[in-house]
Amino acid sequence: MGAADELAIDLIYFFKRLRGQLRTIPMSTTHLPHRQLSGLAVVMIPAWHEDKVIGHTVAHALSAWPHPDLRIYVGCYENDPATMEAAMRGAAGDPRLRIVINSKAGPTSKADCLNRIYEAMAHDEMRTGHPARMVMLHDAEDMVDPAALPLLDRAIERAEFVQLPVLPLPQPDSRWIGSHYCEEFAESHGKSMVVRAALATGLPAAGVGCAFERKMLAEMARQRGTVGPFAERSLTEDYELGLRVALAGGRSRFLRVRDDAGRLVATRAYFPSDIASAVQQKSRWIHGIALQGWDRLGWSRGFGEWWMRLRDRRGPFAALVLFCGYLLLVLGALSSLFRNHGYVPAWKPDALLLWLLWLNLASFLWRAAMRFAFTSREYGWGEGLRAVLRIPVTNVIAIMAGRRAFFAYLSTLRGAAPKWDKTEHDTHPAQAFDESELRSQRSLGEVAR
Repeated sequence: MGAADELAIDLIYFFKRLRGQLRTIPMSTTHLPHRQLSGLAVVMIPAWHEDKVIGHTVAHALSAWPHPDLRIYVGCYENDPATMEAAMRGAAGDPRLRIVINSKAGPTSKADCLNRIYEAMAHDEMRTGHPARMVMLHDAEDMVDPAALPLLDRAIERAEFVQLPVLPLPQPDSRWIGSHYCEEFAESHGKSMVVRAALATGLPAAGVGCAFERKMLAEMARQRGTVGPFAERSLTEDYELGLRVALAGGRSRFLRVRDDAGRLVATRAYFPSDIASAVQQKSRWIHGIALQGWDRLGWSRGFGEWWMRLRDRRGPFAALVLFCGYLLLVLGALSSLFRNHGYVPAWKPDALLLWLLWLNLASFLWRAAMRFAFTSREYGWGEGLRAVLRIPVTNVIAIMAGRRAFFAYLSTLRGAAPKWDKTEHDTHPAQAFDESELRSQRSLGEVAR
């Protein structure tokens, strides 16, 4: 069933691409970062214990986006002065930074922090008489693309929600754990989200590199009947907000653009490099999207929307299937060993089972080829090969995350409030890369594309 689901996405992708309906837009971005914005652009960054990275994020964003109509709001807590100090140090006196202090002791939830930022932004709008035109979301560890802000400013003219791709950076010190995010996002934001947009279904927000039209956020807040538009009891408030835009009749776009050097305009970041942090992060995604999403968003009408919701919520079931598959692999090896020594009788599978086995093997090879192709396009063939070798690692992390998410969900059913189960960040891409290095990162991927 999973193979048929993925194959259907592949067929739609290749069919529409051959017809010229899906393509990554090449664009001259040399002067784009200096293009005047059409109105005030606000960037919201919630932060709790992010003093190691928030200064780099703020400094790089203010440098990459010199526009006077930019405001960066960093949400902090009074019991986290180190993050406040690091953010102000990164701004180096730039008046475009706003520090927003949550009246509650941290951590609350990411959505609560975002709602506090939203409230501060609304007060600033009333005080200055200068309303925002566009609101962007970013995390404290993100490295923004210089072309992203003007691109989103232009795209928001024809949509209420726009999402740019996310590209995790390979980690030489964590080839198997931290770098496995590369192939997942390369395939998801290179194919799955592209197909989703082509089918005109609701697009989930990634929470970074995305922009909302200001009036749409106000409408989301009005529908909730609260000060802010973000669902405070949701672990994946960004995902939910993106889908609610479509439910409210808003237009959504997934925008893939390459600059003059062939580099994808995207948000770049380091992802968790140890297995405990990776499992923690992915269990929050599974809990919020698959389990909470079922409760909070239900099932929309229309086959396309129903199919996409089903894909989003297959995480716990996929983890169970993967666990059974690997257990069967171990048991099969033991059984073969016992048969060779005459401890158990010979076993011969029937024709139907053999056909299923061959179909699954063919599906696995096809999936490995797709993973190699999409990873190689962005990172080069070396990382593409490693992506195939990392498939068992990815599956083990998915199994562990599915189990953790299920038990966390059971706790919320017993009345426990969901909490900000955030990931720790120690390094920022701006510390290790300059722009020239980032532009040459995908040189080997040009041939693959």
